[in-house]
Amino acid sequence: MPTYVYETIPQKSGAKPKQLEIQQSMKDPPLTKHPETGEPVRRVMSGGYGFIAQKAAAPATPCGGRCACHGAN
Repeated sequence: MPTYVYETIPQKSGAKPKQLEIQQSMKDPPLTKHPETGEPVRRVMSGGYGFIAQKAAAPATPCGGRCACHGAN
């Protein structure tokens, strides 16, 4: 089950938002209120971890150019 980050929406000027992490199903709608205090909250969008594809380094000895390390062009 994924963990989502939420922050409170301050109701008074100058108040700072507080962040919390909540585990929810991806099918659940985003929370609108803090589960313990009832304060209004919003989900914080954050960057995820992605895969970075890198081309393999050329081998120490030549392979003739017909292998996966040179691409299938």
